[in-house]
Amino acid sequence: MREHGVLNRVLLIYEEGIRRFEAPGEKVPVDQFAATANIVRRFIEDYHGKLEEDFLFPRFEKAGKLVDLVAILRRQHEAGRKLTDEVLRQVGSPVSTEDARRQLAGNLRKFIRMYRPHEAREDTVLFPALRTVIPPKELEELGERFEEKEHALFGKEGFEGIVAQVAVIEAQLGIGDLASFTPS
Repeated sequence: MREHGVLNRVLLIYEEGIRRFEAPGEKVPVDQFAATANIVRRFIEDYHGKLEEDFLFPRFEKAGKLVDLVAILRRQHEAGRKLTDEVLRQVGSPVSTEDARRQLAGNLRKFIRMYRPHEAREDTVLFPALRTVIPPKELEELGERFEEKEHALFGKEGFEGIVAQVAVIEAQLGIGDLASFTPS
């Protein structure tokens, strides 16, 4: 699912946040991290994760396939929402003390540590097995339904609009240039 590309870019922003929050004297533009956490809430959790919970996970559970994995993924969605609640609370206050910066960096690190393997399991185990629990025609119909929901929630730009928002934040943080990640 292309939403995982947005998640990966968000995780890069969170990694930049950790670097800045842990660097003594580094200026921390909290607004960008608040905007990122809001994208996580609206797009990753309330849209993407909710679609998985409502339409995909139940199909695996009903078929008795990958039930243990689905249970873990559900728990991780819940844990992610709690971490996002905490991040949103933290960025809603001044992040000026060393302790506040350390706590926020810790929550970002927990989110990243959970969601990297989470999305990797979805991409390499769960999603490839979709065709074993959902017939192709129904899977196609679900895709259309998901896209309708995307546009209802995020306007006509949908996914592309979210990607554009992420790109603006990356540029503001100085991590928007893909070439800058290439080792010399």
